[in-house]
Amino acid sequence: MALFISAVIVAAAIAAGAAQIVREMTRSREEQLGSRQLAIAALFAPALSQLQHDPKVLLTWQPLAKTLRTQFPQEFAALDAAAGSIFPFSKDVILAAHSTWTAEWLAWERSHDGVFKLKALEAQETLQGSAESEVGRAKLQAIEREKLDLYQRRYEEYVRVGRALQALA
Repeated sequence: MALFISAVIVAAAIAAGAAQIVREMTRSREEQLGSRQLAIAALFAPALSQLQHDPKVLLTWQPLAKTLRTQFPQEFAALDAAAGSIFPFSKDVILAAHSTWTAEWLAWERSHDGVFKLKALEAQETLQGSAESEVGRAKLQAIEREKLDLYQRRYEEYVRVGRALQALA
């Protein structure tokens, strides 16, 4: 009987020790999960800040977020739950970036047109009376070419980035 009682005491001690080990391992895993969540949140903090000033930033950071989301699904699920949307770039954030990009393009387009109208007027005034000369026409044509070249380069970027942002949404 004493042997049986001793065996029960040893078994209870082993069970209690095993339960303590399991609790510690669970706590350790939860701490690691929390640490990874914090590291992921800290990683994307600069991107969220930069995104407010440059919508193109999203094109660099979103693929990284997608890759990490695949690598750390538990951490992102917890961050999504805490944020109440997809972390770090919800659909609303992506649509806002696209809207900002479009608004910036329209503002640039207006400014660009005004700058080159002024350049053409200044050139005509400088050449006053000789705007019909070859030199005058050449200067005005150079201004127009510069205007169109700059516009074309900027428009190509606008379209490329706009399509990429739409694809993310």
